[in-house]
Amino acid sequence: MPQARGSSVAFRADGFSLVELMVVVAIIAILSAIAIPSYIKHVTKTNRVAAEGCLSEYSNYMERAYTTSLSYPASGSSAAPPKYSLDCATASQTGNNYAYSLDPATSSSSKYTLQATPQGTQQSRDTQCGTLTLDQSGTRTKSGTGTLDECW
Repeated sequence: MPQARGSSVAFRADGFSLVELMVVVAIIAILSAIAIPSYIKHVTKTNRVAAEGCLSEYSNYMERAYTTSLSYPASGSSAAPPKYSLDCATASQTGNNYAYSLDPATSSSSKYTLQATPQGTQQSRDTQCGTLTLDQSGTRTKSGTGTLDECW
């Protein structure tokens, strides 16, 4: 077949080949396999640190109440957590991830133990630390399998 003047015999393809596309998909899959678990671990730790801060706020509230009446609010009173809710415990802050309470078994007019119990996905993701507690002397505990330094 005769060629027209100025025409090229070479075939010119535009776009990506299937091999190039599969290489890009494989790279994205590898990066996702690394990044997503790391991100979830970071979010879990961030939620835990926010709960620790909220426990500290509740502890400050309890100490202010003690300086006013020379006794800590009883666990059943309207002035005691969680009936007295601070802003840090609202759903827009840490309330979706942790439930805060005053342990009635270890609380009295001269001592208290505050608890932050993980809820929902935080509960399933943070088995390392579990329920965090803080008492009137500043003693911090956790119920999970991790060390106290890892959790607090």
